[in-house]
Amino acid sequence: MLSSFKCKSYVSICALETFIINGIDADYKDFGDKEDINPAIAEEYGCGNMKFISNPATQEVLEKYNINEDDYDEICCKLDEELSFGQCGWCI
Repeated sequence: MLSSFKCKSYVSICALETFIINGIDADYKDFGDKEDINPAIAEEYGCGNMKFISNPATQEVLEKYNINEDDYDEICCKLDEELSFGQCGWCI
């Protein structure tokens, strides 16, 4: 059961400043990965279309954060909001 959840990206938008689930410092990679799904249009050292792509829930992750599958889906939606930002050239 999801009793507490905090997720906030840095100003640079491609990394999380805060990601805590039920008091545990969390790793977004437990839920999926972020990927530039259109690098062909990216500026040099930039992103063409950054997108968070979730993985199916595993029992290991559910137990690690003491959550259920509905919580997992909710977390993935929030990660999609925070880590999917389209085109960016801030790394230039």
